[in-house]
Amino acid sequence: MHEFFVSSSYFCVLLTLVAFSLGNLCQKKWKLAVLNPILIGAGFVMAVLTVLDIPNETYQTGCQILNYLLTPATICLSISFYQQFRKLKQHIWAILAGVLAGITAGIGSIWLLCRMFRLDRALTLSLLPKSITNAIGVALSQEIGGITAVTTAAIAVTGILGNMLGPVLCRLLKLKEPIAQGVAFGTASHVIGTSKADELSHLAGAAGSLSLTMAGLVTALALSILSQYA
Repeated sequence: MHEFFVSSSYFCVLLTLVAFSLGNLCQKKWKLAVLNPILIGAGFVMAVLTVLDIPNETYQTGCQILNYLLTPATICLSISFYQQFRKLKQHIWAILAGVLAGITAGIGSIWLLCRMFRLDRALTLSLLPKSITNAIGVALSQEIGGITAVTTAAIAVTGILGNMLGPVLCRLLKLKEPIAQGVAFGTASHVIGTSKADELSHLAGAAGSLSLTMAGLVTALALSILSQYA
């Protein structure tokens, strides 16, 4: 039986889908921010892999077919961007200013914290791309000398926290403008955050899609320069 779990990619895919469905069900039933489907799903998968003694590498290999779907799933966010293009065009300079402010705050705070806690160069460069989408962040981390595993974890945690806490922070800070919400989600917590912004409104989701794209490009350019001085 253990051999079936280890060698079957169907089991890995089924486990992932069941884990996410379980998390989604919990969130719909109790409606608590902490019951994030991705967070619950990740915890459920880790528990099952530990109990069945399945190596993480085996699970990752078995889920490659789902990894291939990440790119088209991300591209689907552009649908709302296309539908809201005219409204976004009217606020393009405000969106750009918001993205630049978010990138400066994000990179600057991480840089200062890494200096404060005296983290080495590799860890610092691994954490700096935490707020951009995984496809860009991991490649960028590898290019500038970071540790891709650390970057992947940082990006995942950032996205989940943005997805969980974003709506709460919007209420606390009285951030009601959909475009402002979208810029905040997209710049701070990439695709996972933008998916939550799209739940708030399609305009917020569209602004988030545009913002995460801008943030990825600007961050890649900024870090390729800053990494020389790390």
